[in-house]
Amino acid sequence: MYAVEMLGITKRFASTTANDAVTLQIRSGEIHSLLGENGAGKTTLMKILYGMLRPDSGDIRIGGERRTLEGPSDAIALGVAMVHQHFMLIDALTVAENIVLGYEPKKGALFDRGQAERDVAALAEKFGVKLDPRQKVGELPVGAKQRVEILKALYREADVLILDEPTAVLTPLEVKDLFRVLRELRAGGKTIVMITHKLKETMELADRATVLRAGAVVATVDIAETSSERLAEMMVGRKVSFEPAPPSIVAERPLLLEVKRASVTKRGIPALQGVDLSLYGGEIVGIAGVEGNGQTELIEAITGLHPLDEGEIRFKDENVTKASPLQRIAMGIGHIPEDRNKMGLVGSFSLKENSILGLHRRSTFQRRGALRTKDIDAHANRIRSDYKIKSESVETPAQALSGGNQQKIVIGRVLSQNPDVIVAAQPTRGVDIGAIEYIHERLVEMRDRGKAILLVSAELDEIRKLSDRIAVLYEGRIVAFDKNEAFTENDLGAYMTCGSADIEGRGGWG
Repeated sequence: MYAVEMLGITKRFASTTANDAVTLQIRSGEIHSLLGENGAGKTTLMKILYGMLRPDSGDIRIGGERRTLEGPSDAIALGVAMVHQHFMLIDALTVAENIVLGYEPKKGALFDRGQAERDVAALAEKFGVKLDPRQKVGELPVGAKQRVEILKALYREADVLILDEPTAVLTPLEVKDLFRVLRELRAGGKTIVMITHKLKETMELADRATVLRAGAVVATVDIAETSSERLAEMMVGRKVSFEPAPPSIVAERPLLLEVKRASVTKRGIPALQGVDLSLYGGEIVGIAGVEGNGQTELIEAITGLHPLDEGEIRFKDENVTKASPLQRIAMGIGHIPEDRNKMGLVGSFSLKENSILGLHRRSTFQRRGALRTKDIDAHANRIRSDYKIKSESVETPAQALSGGNQQKIVIGRVLSQNPDVIVAAQPTRGVDIGAIEYIHERLVEMRDRGKAILLVSAELDEIRKLSDRIAVLYEGRIVAFDKNEAFTENDLGAYMTCGSADIEGRGGWG
């Protein structure tokens, strides 16, 4: 029996067709992966199922009956709930208060806090979710906040749970814990739809997958009868390589960057503790680690965004510890920031304006304070062409583009300056598989031109695929640093979570 059927759903926004006669059938008690690149129509389709959008045509059946959804409250009443990529929680309230909000138990006319906390504790225990009902949500890590959102949906007696990119901001351990919870929910009879573009997670967790491309269904397949390669090909319309990057072809490898005894304290807590790191031309050094173990501080120290308490940064044997971020960029240290929206782009600015962000004072783009419009246009169009950015023109606002195309603007801007050292922080975060492959190719291309790349990524597969050498950060220290082939995945996981390769008695990792 189908828990949900969406039959012939079409949704248009002006001249864009987001969903083109889509038929999606979700079986009761399954985990169904909705796969597709950014802009394929996945989230639009699920917003229609959740009542946030109205389809232009097509039918929705829930529990076998045709339904018209005027809003999310209608969907919730029919047992359909959605956990959004950006959580909708109130940090100042407790876990229990967030979960029961709008459905509060009462004692007379007053909110019964004790009953709310007991109800939430019982619900958490039933589904194997570890949460303290009394804790403020603002004190929780990201993975725990997501569990609050899931319990909020279950408290509303949802039978169908829609998760939008559920692992986008989670650490590997949080992903593992989320998957355990989702399996528990499936075993309890719940139906789960997971919007994603991550093939590894689909293969590990889902029962079936439906692939969307350009707003239309390509196929629905049983996971047991398919492969990551086949799913990737359906997503992008061509074969996608999953092979590790070929070895570096650079013969001479000068020392380009040194981090010596680097220490940083933030809010009174040691974030980096005596870190030593070397980076040579013609190599990619991957920084592996669970987020929050000093990666951000290392990036900030190298790029000049945060001063060192102790130690020094040397670039081409010159001490640049006191140099500003702009000075370091001018010297040849490029920075692809870990959050493109906060640090890489101005959403309301055009592709053209973003292509010179931070570079606009250079003589290439201005003369006596006046911008050189023709040169800027040529520069922006070159990035748009070279990086295959899908936009109507260079005048298109960045916020109108998909995440993958936004990331290509940032990477194109950085690499167009031909830096000798590239700090690539989470370069493919929130980016679909086609864009990931393209970004990887450009980074390897820069390596083979003799550049040194520091790759900081929460994706262990990405680190292992691209890196010549790997360093593992744990609690602000580098606990392992060696050639890629010297590590197994279990070794890396143990270093990341325990600070040691000794996983005996620790239960392994991931």
